[in-house]
Amino acid sequence: MKKQLSRRSALKTITGGAAFLSTALSLPSAARAEIMKEDLKELKFKGNINHSVCKWCYPKIELNDFCKAVKEMGISSVELQGPAEWPTIQKYGLTCAMPWGAGKGINDGWNNPALHDELLASFEEVIPKAANAGLDKIITFSGNRKGLSDEQGLENCAKGLKRLMKTAEKYKVTVTMELLNSKVNHKDYQCDHTKWGAELAKMIGSERFKLLYDIYHMQIMEGDVIATIKEYHPYISHYHTAGVPGRGEIDDSQELNYPAIVKAIVATGYKGFLGQEFVPKHAVPLDSLKESIKICDI
Repeated sequence: MKKQLSRRSALKTITGGAAFLSTALSLPSAARAEIMKEDLKELKFKGNINHSVCKWCYPKIELNDFCKAVKEMGISSVELQGPAEWPTIQKYGLTCAMPWGAGKGINDGWNNPALHDELLASFEEVIPKAANAGLDKIITFSGNRKGLSDEQGLENCAKGLKRLMKTAEKYKVTVTMELLNSKVNHKDYQCDHTKWGAELAKMIGSERFKLLYDIYHMQIMEGDVIATIKEYHPYISHYHTAGVPGRGEIDDSQELNYPAIVKAIVATGYKGFLGQEFVPKHAVPLDSLKESIKICDI
């Protein structure tokens, strides 16, 4: 007598592996939970890194559905979301490892003294909300150069951000400036090298100001990712991923060795989150996300 196929095995036989997760998520909640529970037995997390994902990379999936899916994968954070979305995320037992919701966006930031009062008011409104929601970081940006030298940009950013540190320190929320490439995606952005960001952190002189080291962006700008992480990790509070070139999956279709990079991050003693920020190019985006977690769970 042949052994009866499990519901998961039967579904995989019918749909094929590539579409399995997508099909499972379309089932009624009880059936989906049972199938996903069986499927996720294959994922035995080592616990060396905390997994997070950026919601903006999955625009076609509604936030509630996305939270259900990532929770079932074992991911514990959905990030780059504002105060309006935090309750939905937390409803599923997730956190928002890198929140946003303050400031004027990427192009207009702390390197413009004319914006300091406005930025200060914005962050002083949102930081207490983040703390009350149990969140301990908030993202910020340098702004575009617009003719500023790197030295003047540093001076301007430091002057404005020092004013914010009293609030950040009071609420124990780390203001985290993202390192972005100015070569491909964010032309003219000023905080585009790790050394520049680390110098800014030194000038500010507070543990409540750190950097978001985006591996994708910094591979484009400066390369030497592992050596840079080893040197500058004391100034980094968060990491993002994506494949280079193209910002797609982090698999062997691109040039970065993510297992080696994550090992280097863990070796620094980092206890925070690694945020998946690639834009899926495969037919089933959630399958790509699941594979990325397996790749990074070293």
